[in-house]
Amino acid sequence: MARVYATSSQYTEYTGEAAPTDIDVRLRRASAFLDAAVFRLCRYDADAITGLPANTLVAAAFADATCAQVEWGVQVGDVTGAAGVGWGSVEIGTAKLSRSVTSTSGDEAPGRQIAPAVWDALRSPDLTPDVLWIGAVTTC
Repeated sequence: MARVYATSSQYTEYTGEAAPTDIDVRLRRASAFLDAAVFRLCRYDADAITGLPANTLVAAAFADATCAQVEWGVQVGDVTGAAGVGWGSVEIGTAKLSRSVTSTSGDEAPGRQIAPAVWDALRSPDLTPDVLWIGAVTTC
C-alpha cells in the first residue's frame, strides 16, 4: 500500500486555504512522487508496520514537504505533469516554438518538478543527521 505523508487538515494548516475537493488524490500523488524522487534517497527510522517516519520531527517535515508539493502544482497550474506533454509547435502572435513530439514525456513539466519549499521543509535545523540524513541510501 502506498504511503501518504499528509492529511487534508495538514494541507489546510500549511497553506492557510481550504483544501481542494480532490485533496486526498493530490496528497497521494505528491507522496508517491516525493517517495520516488526524494524520500527514497533519505535515511530515517520508519515504523515497521506503516513505513512512515517514526520520528515526529521527520513525519512533520515529510507532511510539510508533501503539502508544499501539492501547493506547487496548484500554483503552477499543473498538478499531474501533463502540461509539458503533447505539443510539437505553438504560435502566439509572432513568437513560434517547436519541439519533437516524441521527446515530450512530461518529466520537465512544472508539475513534475520538486517544489522549492520541499527542500525548505527537509532542511530544517531541527532535522539533525541522527533523525534524517538526506542523500544517504544504505542496506542492512
